[in-house]
Amino acid sequence: MSKKIKLIWDFKGPAALKTAEHHEKHLKEFISLEKLDLNITGYKEYTEMHSIAYLVVNEPEMISVRDALKPHRGELYEDL
Repeated sequence: MSKKIKLIWDFKGPAALKTAEHHEKHLKEFISLEKLDLNITGYKEYTEMHSIAYLVVNEPEMISVRDALKPHRGELYEDL
């Protein structure tokens, strides 16, 4: 079983949450167009001025998705 990588986009400012929420819609479209193995996306508000959107991919897909979408950072993803 390959590792899962969580690719993360950070949004800051008063519109951060709305921007992250909108960005997730584009991530879902990308999953559909590229027929990725996983369908895990989301967004989260950390503070009123910092939110994220994320996409989880299998490790073998990470480099091609990273190069296409240019996330700000990534981390290992563990199922809860």
